[in-house]
Amino acid sequence: MTGWGAAALALAGCAGIAAAQADDAPEAAAAPAPRPGMPQPITMAKRPDATGGEALYVEYCAMCHTANGMGTGLLQRAGRPQPLLELRDNLPAAFVIAAARNGIGNMPAIPRGEVSDEQMQAIADYLAAGPHEVAP
Repeated sequence: MTGWGAAALALAGCAGIAAAQADDAPEAAAAPAPRPGMPQPITMAKRPDATGGEALYVEYCAMCHTANGMGTGLLQRAGRPQPLLELRDNLPAAFVIAAARNGIGNMPAIPRGEVSDEQMQAIADYLAAGPHEVAP
């Protein structure tokens, strides 16, 4: 047998072994279901009627400041009586803007290139008008 013939035979044998192993392998496990009671992320799909500041809040803030967000958890551990920003009735718009633009605690500063002044004002006005009735 020539060198090329032996190499081809070896490759064919490897392919046969791989195919046999694939047939014996268990099927891939499906992704685990969310744990019961685990809050699901808030997205525009969950709040299709949101407009203005609420829609901007969902787009830019909800990933950290809703029930399962890191910001909410940090505020709760810091002892804030109401860590969910949308449920608070004591957030002046100027405070929201200052906290967001400068960063506060573990929250990074939000630059104007990410959220414009007009968008930030709409978010701040939305939170300042709270508390808001929101579904968990």
